Amino acid sequence: MKASSLRAGMPASIIVATSLLSPAVGWSAAAWPDKPLRIVVPWAPGGSTDIVARLLGADLGKRLGQTVVIENRAGAGSIVGMEFSAAMPPDGHNFMLTSTGYGFIINKAKIDLVNSFAPVALLGFGDSALVVHPSLPVKNVKELIALAKRKPGSLNYSSSGIGGFPHLNTELFKMMAGVDMAHVPFKGAGPAVADTSAGNTQVQIGSLPSVLGQVRAGRLRALAVGGPKRNPLLPDVPTINESGLPGYETYIWFGLFAPRTTPANLVAQMHAAVNTSLESPDMLKRMDEQGIDPSRRSIAEFAKLMESETVKWAKVIKAANITGE
Repeated sequence: MKASSLRAGMPASIIVATSLLSPAVGWSAAAWPDKPLRIVVPWAPGGSTDIVARLLGADLGKRLGQTVVIENRAGAGSIVGMEFSAAMPPDGHNFMLTSTGYGFIINKAKIDLVNSFAPVALLGFGDSALVVHPSLPVKNVKELIALAKRKPGSLNYSSSGIGGFPHLNTELFKMMAGVDMAHVPFKGAGPAVADTSAGNTQVQIGSLPSVLGQVRAGRLRALAVGGPKRNPLLPDVPTINESGLPGYETYIWFGLFAPRTTPANLVAQMHAAVNTSLESPDMLKRMDEQGIDPSRRSIAEFAKLMESETVKWAKVIKAANITGE
C-alpha cells in the first residue's frame, strides 16, 4: 500500500468502516458502543494523521460492529478541530485523533492536549523526512543549508499549519542551521505536500507517511530523514544528523483522545479496543508500510508522554521565537 495522496473534492466527513459482523468478543453491543463512533481529525485529508485515522477506523469498525466516521476539521494549526472535539458529548462515542502539533501554545489558545482532553491511546511513532522539489539544485543537507545562506529568505517551506509537525521541524532546522526560509502554512499536511510537489514551495520537513508516496513517484526528492537512524523505507537516505546538522532529531507521535469528562470506564474500553487493533497482523502490516512504529502504552504512560512532549516543544517554540501569523 502506498501513502495516500490528496484527492480534490474529498468530503470533510467520510464513513470509513461499517461492519455487519457481530461485535468482537469482550465488547457488548448492548453496553458499548451502541451507536456509530466519531473520530475527529483536526487536520486536512491526505496527511499522515488522516492516514492513521482511516487505518484505525477501518479496523475498529470490523471489531466493534459499528460504523466509524472520520471527520476532518482543519484550521488554525489544529485549533479549530481541537476546540470542536473538546466540546463534543463525552459519551464514549466521540474521539479526536491527532499528532505532534502545538499551535495551541503558539496562538495562546484556551485549550491544550494535557488539560482539555482525556488521553485514550498512543497509536505509535513515525519518522520525519526533509524533502525538496526536484527543481531545487541541491542533493543533500549541506547543499540546502549553503543555498539558504547564500539567498536568505528566498526559499519557501510548506507546513500543515502553525504549530504543526512540519512547522516545528523546519523552525528547529532553521534555528540549528542558522538559515532563513519563509513559512507557507496550509490547513493540513495533504495540501502542504501537494504544494511542494507542484513546486510552489521548495522545502518541507514533514512526516514520512505524508511524503513517502510523492518521493516514490519522483515528485519530491528526499535529502534526509529526521530520526536517529536511517529508515528502512528509504534505506539510501541519510539522517539529518549524519548529513550536515549534528544533534537534529525529530519524530511524530499519533494519539487518540476523548473529551475531558468522558467516563473512565468508556475511555478504558476504547483503549482496549485500540490496543487489540494494534495487535492485528493486518493493521501492523499497514502501519509498517506507512513507516509507523505501533505503540501499546498504558493510558498513564500516554498522559506522561503528552506532558513531556508539551514541555519539550514549548521550549523549542520559545528558543526559536516561533510566533503565529
